[in-house]
Amino acid sequence: MNRAAAKDRINKLKALINDYRYQYHVLDESTMSEAAADSLKHELSTLEAEYPDLITADSPTQRIAGEPLAKFSQVTHSSRMLSLNDVFNTKEVMAWVERLRKLSPTTSFEYFADVKMDGLACALIYEDGQLTTAVTRGNGFVGEDVTLNVRTIENVPLQLRRKAGHEHLCQGRTEVRGEIIMLIADFEALNSQRAAESKPLFANPRNLAAGTIRQLDPALAAARPLRFRAYDLLRENPSDVPTNSLAYEALQNIGISANTEAKVFSSVEDVLAYAQYWGEARHNLPFNTDGLVIKLNDRALYADLGVVGKAPRAAVAYKYAAEEATTTVIDIILSIGRTGTANPVAVFEPVVVAGSTVQHATLHNTDEIARKDIRVGDTVIIYKAGDIIPQVLKVLTELRPKNAKPFNMEAELQRQYPELDFERVPGEAAYRMKNVSGPLLLKRALEHFASKGAMDIDTLGEKNVAALVDSGLVTDLASIYALTEDQILTVDRFASLSAQKLVSGIQATKQPPLPRFIYGLGIRHVGSQTAIDLANAFGSLPALAQANLDELQAVDGIGKVVAESIAAWFADADNEELLKKFTDLGVAPFHETHEDGPLHGEKFVITGGLETMTRDQAADKIRALGGAFQSTLGKDTTYLVVGANVGAAKLAKAAKYGTKQINETELMNLIGHN
Repeated sequence: MNRAAAKDRINKLKALINDYRYQYHVLDESTMSEAAADSLKHELSTLEAEYPDLITADSPTQRIAGEPLAKFSQVTHSSRMLSLNDVFNTKEVMAWVERLRKLSPTTSFEYFADVKMDGLACALIYEDGQLTTAVTRGNGFVGEDVTLNVRTIENVPLQLRRKAGHEHLCQGRTEVRGEIIMLIADFEALNSQRAAESKPLFANPRNLAAGTIRQLDPALAAARPLRFRAYDLLRENPSDVPTNSLAYEALQNIGISANTEAKVFSSVEDVLAYAQYWGEARHNLPFNTDGLVIKLNDRALYADLGVVGKAPRAAVAYKYAAEEATTTVIDIILSIGRTGTANPVAVFEPVVVAGSTVQHATLHNTDEIARKDIRVGDTVIIYKAGDIIPQVLKVLTELRPKNAKPFNMEAELQRQYPELDFERVPGEAAYRMKNVSGPLLLKRALEHFASKGAMDIDTLGEKNVAALVDSGLVTDLASIYALTEDQILTVDRFASLSAQKLVSGIQATKQPPLPRFIYGLGIRHVGSQTAIDLANAFGSLPALAQANLDELQAVDGIGKVVAESIAAWFADADNEELLKKFTDLGVAPFHETHEDGPLHGEKFVITGGLETMTRDQAADKIRALGGAFQSTLGKDTTYLVVGANVGAAKLAKAAKYGTKQINETELMNLIGHN
């Protein structure tokens, strides 16, 4: 992205993020999830890091969210309520530690880690042990006085407990910072009650907690099960609280709730192990969380290291894999399903969602695309439905390119499948191939899968395929591997010997060469040589399934149309399920490379008939020796093998390209055929 494009993108991102932050922090309304907003902020930070001269004072990366509401009186914080920089993986945590070590090279760091709560940040101010003021974060410098509402929260002490060793905290000014939250069980119980009363349900615990505190009626706050969890303790004399771990101990002793999950670590490796543990165990917590807070335990060192922009140097927020993220739609391609339905698939700039990389998602049908107004070039929020299937949640139209056009299903069908006819069935949203049924498509697909160039199952010819599909025993390509002799014997066409032979023939192909398996899948535009090229380029079926359009087009001979077809096939939900079924039934393609073969780098075309072997046998032998077999003559062809009854045009073309012409005997010498 050049500077002009980056500037335009930055300005759009800033406007969208600032609008989200106003809605979320000031009005307690949410236009998108926090995970999606984090994704946008991460993109903005990345662009600003690449073009630092484009950073402005009003950027969301340079400030803390939200202006205080006018309906509450405003209170200036004794010290700025900072937010934290986010880190998302081990590499970024280690980079943070390395920066600290450069600033303080002789110090042995001790780390303090706690589960990050998802609530409304608030500061409680105690004078001589009595609660006097409760203030929201606001913009970090000035917050809102919500004392009357906070006083209704049962676990907020109006008077601090005096306990031996901590009496000094009940003298003078003590400030406790933390989060106002609602436990998941309380939230669900409240929503169940509202459902029984036919009232609208609340969206999530965080928004409910924030909205309850930031309204003017203390009686409403008292009626809702809010809680306060502390994460910091401030005194005018910093030596009163020398470490974060002692702060938590003191909080508990003076009657303030704090997380019991917090721990001290002497190595960053232990911190990372702890983060990994909570990545799995966080769903068992009574409150919502999206990560850990990791900071230096020594508070004097913490203060000495200072603040950069909006965040302290000595602390970070370790964010777990987002269940939502933003990305860009780079294409919409069509896949033909097993019933002949045209299934639209969005191709994305790769993005990590819920711990895995997502680069495509089904768009279901043309009505769904129109309803969400999804266009190529759009920035979208995506999520994992059931933490498994990627889906488009929403289009961020504020970031839409000026030249983005609405998706035209019929035009795309004509462009991507010009040789096929489609119709939209009345009363349905889907477009289907005309005059083609699901069983007919399956028969064609299975015949191809069993053919000599693919899996070479000689017992599975056209008539056997038709009988098995018509009987209902075979419902997809993979289901042939579940067939038993007893099942086959129920079909009129088969006797004991033929059933046994069929099962044996199928089972013998459970470890097929990867190129044959890829070719057998019947991916449009993928012939036998393209399947070989794909196997050589990616080495395994999972790697091929995860390849993006750029990676596919980097394979010699694969252009945009073929790449789109491959990506669409692997993005189709039916095909994903089919591949899983193959694996579950023990089908395991393998790949052997022949880069050290004597014919590596040589490319062959055979024209005319051969006497000593078939064309396919010759091709297999050439490939086994590292050579490439081509179906058509090109400028890069090394050898044209001239057999019987060859036309003059092909010989003239070979002469024009300077391709070496050899006869069958010379080919046999090259491949060592006896």
